[in-house]
Amino acid sequence: MARPAQKVIITCAVTGAIHTPSMSPHLPLTPAQIAEQAIEAAQAGAAILHLHARDPADGRPSADPEVFAQFLPAIRAATDAVINITSGGSTKMTLAERLAPPLRFKPEMASLNMGSMNFSIHPAATRIKDWKYGWEQAYVEGTEDIIFRNTFRDIRHILQDLGEGCGTRFEFECYDVGHLYNLAHFVDQGLIKPPFFIQTIFGILGGIGPDPQNVTFMRETANRLFGADSYQWSVLGAGRHQMGLLTAAALQGAHVRVGLEDSLYLGRGQMARSNAEQVRKIRHLLEELGFEIATPAEARQMLALKGAAQVAF
Repeated sequence: MARPAQKVIITCAVTGAIHTPSMSPHLPLTPAQIAEQAIEAAQAGAAILHLHARDPADGRPSADPEVFAQFLPAIRAATDAVINITSGGSTKMTLAERLAPPLRFKPEMASLNMGSMNFSIHPAATRIKDWKYGWEQAYVEGTEDIIFRNTFRDIRHILQDLGEGCGTRFEFECYDVGHLYNLAHFVDQGLIKPPFFIQTIFGILGGIGPDPQNVTFMRETANRLFGADSYQWSVLGAGRHQMGLLTAAALQGAHVRVGLEDSLYLGRGQMARSNAEQVRKIRHLLEELGFEIATPAEARQMLALKGAAQVAF
């Protein structure tokens, strides 16, 4: 397949709410660690920084805007990367809790999970013998019996209050083919207008699997629903599927997302020491294939973002 003319946007998801401190000593937990790793990732080539927060005391996921306030200004001061604040938070949070940070800071972008789903990491608990903090084991094991909630009403609320109300555009996280149809519903309702950024996610237990055929299927489905010129397409491969799936997807025209939220490893048996390591690796792989990496300014243009001057931090 011919290489697309446009440059590839690298998104880096810096910490997330999936992995816990016992899973990697390199997972950023404190505001200072999150800021440092986000800045390094931007310097390595990430045009978009997808950000969650953690309780500085024990690393559990946090939706406290005051914690976000401890790292957002530092990141903005040090880099021109697009800052993307999660609206997903964690499966333990209410919708109001999840929306508190992006509604306060009015970022250029926010993530938006396009449906309710089983979202589980409970098998990981069997591989951990020593837990660093008391909350972790119950949190990981408990995902076997938790549904991440984003109903149609929830999504409409986010699109109206955060999108229309704050001028924030979205990273539409699609974990299965039904999520693409949910997205199409809101496009038909006039609540989402192109160009939109579709993040297709593969390899999460509860979502579509990481088979290369599924990547092609999701791409072809999106093209049927929206037309190839209406959206920018990105791919996330969870865990061990990260680098191989992203490289193959880029050959089909995809942008890519890496980061310690999505995978703790750099390669087989090799733990990533930072988010920047993953950014540098995927950048190297893409450049070896002849791709050019998008700058933050180019990403803003492709995604029709409002610009860093319009955020509230």
